[in-house]
Amino acid sequence: MTEWTGELSLSLEDRAGKTVARNVYFQGAFKVMRPIYHDDSGKVCYYLLNPGGGYLDGDRYRMDVTAEPGSRVTLTTQGATKVYKTPKDHAYQETTMTLKSGSYLEYLPDPLIAYKDASYRQKNIVHMEHGAIFLYTDILTPGWSPDGGHFAYDSVRLTNEIYLDGEPAVFDNVRLSPSEQQVGSLGFMEGYTHLGSMIAIGEQTTDGLIDVLYDVLAETADAEDVKYGVSRLAVPGFSIRVLARSTGKIEKMLNACHKKISEEWLGLTPASLRKY
Repeated sequence: MTEWTGELSLSLEDRAGKTVARNVYFQGAFKVMRPIYHDDSGKVCYYLLNPGGGYLDGDRYRMDVTAEPGSRVTLTTQGATKVYKTPKDHAYQETTMTLKSGSYLEYLPDPLIAYKDASYRQKNIVHMEHGAIFLYTDILTPGWSPDGGHFAYDSVRLTNEIYLDGEPAVFDNVRLSPSEQQVGSLGFMEGYTHLGSMIAIGEQTTDGLIDVLYDVLAETADAEDVKYGVSRLAVPGFSIRVLARSTGKIEKMLNACHKKISEEWLGLTPASLRKY
């Protein structure tokens, strides 16, 4: 049995139009702050934090979140996830999210920063029922290295498995191993250093929304040297990829898309999640 460095379990439900926690549990180097309500919509926001300041050699983290019918929740982190040197064993985080029909869950962590000689594995497993909405973003940022190189980390693997009504719907696998691959070349990072992703699943997805989001990406790119694309999924939803040379550029583009989706699907303008 795996000995977890940190564990977190959070179950949310709707009570008279307000989302509240039914159960909260955490132990070790993983904590959740008190709930925050940015407006009167009843949607709740939770900040996840690692009091240890970063992921170290062999660390193991597990998170389990359940959104009951009618609940609306934003999960974010207090700051960037920093993965330091892992000379013996990779760091690992596993997150399971269960969305019941009529729930809305968005998981918007701050960027992942992989430092020199870091090896990291991340696995998100999402179980959705018909009528639920799921939104997820991630940004991979290279950390500082003594020689100034952008790809000094050993390897990073980000996996998303999404099931809709028990059936496989999405499998997204990003694997970058500078120790084995020329990740800055064609077919990988295409000469860019930062990677941003968004996955959204909701029955409200339309071709018109996809066109609008592409326009939003084009506008926020400001004609800078970035690459981006939007793809429809096999289920109602879409994915976005952005390649750039700074975290700020990707944040600007994904935040603009998030704002448009929130307005279209929830009728809400999302609050700023800035922590500084």
